[in-house]
Amino acid sequence: MCGRYYVDDDTAREIEKLVRQVDEKMRRTAAACRVEIAPRDIHPTEIAPILSSSGSGLECRWQRWGFPGFQKGRVIFNARCESVMEKPMFREAVLHRRAVIPAAWFYEWDRNKQKHTFYRGGGAPLFMAGCYRKYGDDERFVILTTQANASMEPVHERMPLILEREETIDWLLEDGAVEELLRNLPPLLERRAEYEQMSLFDT
Repeated sequence: MCGRYYVDDDTAREIEKLVRQVDEKMRRTAAACRVEIAPRDIHPTEIAPILSSSGSGLECRWQRWGFPGFQKGRVIFNARCESVMEKPMFREAVLHRRAVIPAAWFYEWDRNKQKHTFYRGGGAPLFMAGCYRKYGDDERFVILTTQANASMEPVHERMPLILEREETIDWLLEDGAVEELLRNLPPLLERRAEYEQMSLFDT
């Protein structure tokens, strides 16, 4: 599960780097990509930056987090990797409108309602897989989740589908890579609790 995450200036720089990397890979003139992000937590229903495909390249778009729910006032902000290809709400989006949601870290709460921060060592960014749809004039995205790995299991049974940097390009541009990436085991993360410093895995 992922219900809140954090973005900052480093997140913006990573978005710019990925856009330039793909332009260079496709032997196109590098796009003038400048992203401004005020450091903050992102909550469902808020507007946040995502990466999506644009022709043979990438672009940064600002979209609202969460599809309208079945009950008034509710939103669906996560989709399960295991069933996303079977559900009409998500299938077309995963096939044709995939997204990558960059973050510095994300939060999860355990059964005792203690807050934990999950992040990659060395300040590396997180690239969470997602997809988006259009609702009226609004474009909205969801974050895909998968079974928790060993670093996440002590806190929650689900976690975002986190991609490596090169996998983000395949996720956005290569339709044939989608089903395999949906089965990915996310990399191990480090964890910091609200009232204590904790590292689950030595790097």
